[in-house]
Amino acid sequence: MLLRYFYDKNLAQASYMVGCAKTGEALIIDPSRNIQQYLDAAEQEDLRITHVTETHIHADFVSGSRELGAATNATIYLSDMGDENWKYAYADEPNVILVNDNDSWMVGNIKVEVLHTPGHTPEHIAFMITDTAGADKPIGVFTGDFLFVGDVGRPDLLEEAAGMMGTAEPGARRQFETVERFKGMPDYLQIWPAHGAGSACGKALGAIPSTTLGYEKLFNPAFQFENEDEFVAWLLKDQPEAPIYFAQMKKVNKIGPTLLKELQNPVQMDRAQLNDLLEEEALVVDLRDRDSYANGYVPGTINIPATEDFFSTYVGWYVDYEQPIYFITPNVDDVPTLLTKLRAIGIDIVPGYFAPDVAAEATESLPQISAKELAARLPQNGIVVLDVRGATEYAEGHIKGARNIAVGLLPRHLGDLPKDAPIVTQCVTGYRAQVAASYLRSKGFNNAMLLGDSIEVWSATLPTTADVK
Repeated sequence: MLLRYFYDKNLAQASYMVGCAKTGEALIIDPSRNIQQYLDAAEQEDLRITHVTETHIHADFVSGSRELGAATNATIYLSDMGDENWKYAYADEPNVILVNDNDSWMVGNIKVEVLHTPGHTPEHIAFMITDTAGADKPIGVFTGDFLFVGDVGRPDLLEEAAGMMGTAEPGARRQFETVERFKGMPDYLQIWPAHGAGSACGKALGAIPSTTLGYEKLFNPAFQFENEDEFVAWLLKDQPEAPIYFAQMKKVNKIGPTLLKELQNPVQMDRAQLNDLLEEEALVVDLRDRDSYANGYVPGTINIPATEDFFSTYVGWYVDYEQPIYFITPNVDDVPTLLTKLRAIGIDIVPGYFAPDVAAEATESLPQISAKELAARLPQNGIVVLDVRGATEYAEGHIKGARNIAVGLLPRHLGDLPKDAPIVTQCVTGYRAQVAASYLRSKGFNNAMLLGDSIEVWSATLPTTADVK
């Protein structure tokens, strides 16, 4: 048996290839939309991708199952669990097979058994793997978004992202039942999760790529509860904000993602076209680094630097999936890579992009204030300090008097902010604060400015509610 691990740090998303060397067959589990990596790996290992599967209808990225199935003619195995709201719309395609709890299939000598693991979502399944060529017991489980290193999948995304109210608590109770089921399984089983640290699919995911069930039984908080109500209360508490684009991902992955070959490729555009688009209030995201943008930017654009691993998820907070998006690239040679990262979360309507020199004559600079300057001005009336970190970060300690609106939730709260008062955005490193300041200024908040100092500086300079260093 051969096992290959693929990790997209931009999405904190893991996928896997399981191969049988004897028959030359391979299975891809939870593939991303960038399928070339799997094709290349299979070729390197002299394998054919004959089977593709996924653990559930993903909310945080566009699944590559349909893309990979079309490219290789592999059989796609999809969950048939859950109610009518969680059925795949493309299940009638000829290379798709629906599976249920306790179903199994073979990939050469490798047995794949389906385990229904509801909780994160109703249709969620996991895959127990047995290498029958040398063993009659399983070696491990691909747990998807059920079980992570040090955490379990959150059950509230159906409410937070898909708008299905009243599903969080029942989901948490199903998650408790799934954890109880795994408590009875052998400790030696290896656990291969679908996400790592940084994913919004849980609240405290570990950074290492794999674990064992025995280790999780000992140290994962989810396995320490005997009382269901206590488990539910713990699981629903302090979950991070669910990105707005998660709802779109659920929709896309349920219907079946558009194949990449059917999408329009963007063309390079000029400054006159940029001016026209901004006049029409089109979304133009400047992906240049923070300093470049702050020193000179085109008014009306939003700065989301591509230097951040998770930059595409920030773009996802602001995009309207029914409308086109345009971007200013840091480097024209980077366009294919940037486009791949945007399309990973379903940003498919991208008619054009701009070279960085469109901002060469920009005279607008992003106003900034230091922590020392802010401390001197705070006693004055009217300054709004806007903490754009997550609610949990804010609760742990913040600048006294600061308001909290997470950076991705700003579009929902523009009416709650004054346009005639200075607004100072702040976060941990200044990255989110700059995104927020640029967004506010693009929406007419001309008094918005950035606290560029890091948390180490502002927490030592400004009055805070707790030790937040």
